[in-house]
Amino acid sequence: MKAVIPVAGIGKRLRPHTFTIPKALLNVAGKPILGHIVDGLLGMGVTELIPIIGYKGESIREYLTGTYRVPISFVVQEEQKGIAHAVSLTREFADGSELVIILGDTIIKTDFDKIPKQGEYVLGVKEVEDPKRFGICEVESGLITNIVEKPDAPKGNLALIGLYYFKDSTPLFESCATLMEKGITTKGEYQITDALQMMIEKGTAFHPYRIEGWYDCGKVETLLETNRVLLEKAKTTNHREGSIIIDPCYIDEESDVRNSIIGPYVSVAKGCIVRHSIIENSILNEGSCLKNVILQGSVVGAYAEVTGRSSSFNVSDYSQIDYR
Repeated sequence: MKAVIPVAGIGKRLRPHTFTIPKALLNVAGKPILGHIVDGLLGMGVTELIPIIGYKGESIREYLTGTYRVPISFVVQEEQKGIAHAVSLTREFADGSELVIILGDTIIKTDFDKIPKQGEYVLGVKEVEDPKRFGICEVESGLITNIVEKPDAPKGNLALIGLYYFKDSTPLFESCATLMEKGITTKGEYQITDALQMMIEKGTAFHPYRIEGWYDCGKVETLLETNRVLLEKAKTTNHREGSIIIDPCYIDEESDVRNSIIGPYVSVAKGCIVRHSIIENSILNEGSCLKNVILQGSVVGAYAEVTGRSSSFNVSDYSQIDYR
């Protein structure tokens, strides 16, 4: 089984962090967003990864090749024209294969190995509060009968959440090609929902697979909420001599935490230095340094330095903040 992972986006809602690293490599609950995604796929039985990279793509390449020992075929999307366009670029690597596609901006926690048992074609779904923001599907007699991308007048609130399984990927690539040949776009892009609807109209039977563990990482507020939920589920126990750790937290073994109060809901990445600080509900990315601060609800970028007084920060990579 092969897995296509679109991670070419620029992550506008997570700026300033995404000025220096791609969104998929931001840390949450002890590892990059992309790490959570790939670990789930490998548990499903995926044997080859096909990441679609673009913005800061070399960072994605370095992370994946340095972390995982599976075949990886990178595809570059020079211009973002929609998910169907991105997927079409992988055809030479995946056409005809058993294929799963998972979007690279959300974390899904589910029994991945059960997905192929639902049927030959399976779409991950979840009820949402604002159906106008998603691809919405209708279900009859246990099958998906209609899909509309970001409808103005939604018929229900059962949304596609970015997880797609195909026993045979050929019909998908044929539909994506048809969209582009005929210039069929929705909201200005080639949508995978349109390709899926085309498959339905040609007789493909899509089974819905309900996902409860679906976590948004698209902006700072939801990134922190996802961090909290995943830390609670992980139930880790941490200890640092001379400091008070209030679990759930994740503190990397190669971080240096002294004389501080950490937690709850804090992720401390590799190489961080924390001194005489109180940190709660925050994410510290790799190599950041905090001294004499009180932080709540903050995301600190890689190699940033924060020194001073109580505040809430959204600090990007290599920044320096020094309150005297």
